[in-house]
Amino acid sequence: MLDIDEALRYLGASGADEALRQRMASVARDAESRFAPRFTYRVSGVEHRSEGEWLSDVQLLLPGRSARKMLAECSHAAVLVCTLGLSFDQHLRAMQARDMSQAVLLDTCGSVLVEAGCDAAEKEIAARFPGVYLTDRFSPGYGDLPLDLQAAICQLTDSQRRLGVYVTPSMLMNPQKSVTAIIGIADRPQRARIRGCAYCAMKDTCALRKGGHSCDD
Repeated sequence: MLDIDEALRYLGASGADEALRQRMASVARDAESRFAPRFTYRVSGVEHRSEGEWLSDVQLLLPGRSARKMLAECSHAAVLVCTLGLSFDQHLRAMQARDMSQAVLLDTCGSVLVEAGCDAAEKEIAARFPGVYLTDRFSPGYGDLPLDLQAAICQLTDSQRRLGVYVTPSMLMNPQKSVTAIIGIADRPQRARIRGCAYCAMKDTCALRKGGHSCDD
């Protein structure tokens, strides 16, 4: 079941009244009945090089401090793509034409659903490698990790053929509710975490920040 509290937090309405909670719950039930997140990923060994973290099996360099901090104790990492697919985008556009307030709730539910898909991918990766510990997942544009790595991750995972996901020339993910991410895999618990608005690619446009909140609230 989609987490209504999480959806309201994404909306910047954590203290919502019962009427809004019921509307969100109704939209969430409908969204869950129509759409299911799909994902694909590849696991690679990690080499810690001076120029960055080198994912040797997929031939991808992750430069910068953020990747180095997240993968410092990792022997492997997974590159992941998750999406709700084109049908969600089409449904959202149709809803925007009919009822914009309802479309805002649907858009928020889509964000929660695709994150739930990423959570499911993490569980599958952990199950494939018993006894390992995963880092928090982090995405291109997070901290100093270049946003243009999204296209490389899509290519490496063959996401356009497998999921219909690709990156436009203007660096936007298509379909809209799609995520690329990296997850480190280590042999001991990972205490280091990159958190906070200063590291986030959405810090200038985030609805939570505009409402005086953050993901850590």
